[in-house]
Amino acid sequence: MSKKPLLNCWEFKQCGREPGGLRVEQLGICPVATTTEFSGVNRGKNAGRYCWRVAGTFCEGKVEGFFASGLMSCALCDFYKSVEDTERGNLQL
Repeated sequence: MSKKPLLNCWEFKQCGREPGGLRVEQLGICPVATTTEFSGVNRGKNAGRYCWRVAGTFCEGKVEGFFASGLMSCALCDFYKSVEDTERGNLQL
């Protein structure tokens, strides 16, 4: 039985806003991909599996993140639900 790979949000969403990503020139680098203080949280790189804690992520064409719009919008996100599922009872909010 193979395990699901632990993807960071930019890999899951394929937004192209990670350093070297296809949409960096158009949209800029997402702060999640460079916020090192959360590296390792929920087993992610930088804030890649803790993106809801970072304001200014600009997901789905609008500003997102815990500080920007509240956790409820993030709790509805398919990526958040994926992290919640893989982390089970160990999810860090």
